[in-house]
Amino acid sequence: MTARKRYWLMKSEPDAFSIDDLQRVGTEPWNGVRNYQARNFMRDGMHVGDGILFYHSNTKVPGIVGIATVASAAYPDDTQFDPQSDYHDPKATREEPRWMLVDVGFERKLERVIALDEIKLHADALGEGFPLTAKGNRLSVFPVTAAQWKLLLSLERRP
Repeated sequence: MTARKRYWLMKSEPDAFSIDDLQRVGTEPWNGVRNYQARNFMRDGMHVGDGILFYHSNTKVPGIVGIATVASAAYPDDTQFDPQSDYHDPKATREEPRWMLVDVGFERKLERVIALDEIKLHADALGEGFPLTAKGNRLSVFPVTAAQWKLLLSLERRP
């Protein structure tokens, strides 16, 4: 029996790694996540083929800009072992890695950005506590229900 397809939202600052970068390379390791809850989502929840809403944060118009898929099972993030990396973790060892990642594969860019301001207009329909609209929540990786996925993507077609 195959696992039910899951959906996720993953944030990236476009100056660091954008949807255009993902389109250019095709598949990329989603490295540098240093939040335990986000790590656990990647390590324990993501499966190859799961859908990803690619979100640009820390930009003039933050929002969902594309769709990607989980392209690998979770594996250790090599940046934790590299003393030259901004993401180095001196407590991590190859025998006991602390940080995991998945590869992310490009699917498509959206026809238009689904801006955070527009998403906030649908906060009630997305449900209480939806991480993107919840106050103070800064997770870069979090699950999205099938209903939330469908609602968010329906906004792409609206003028």
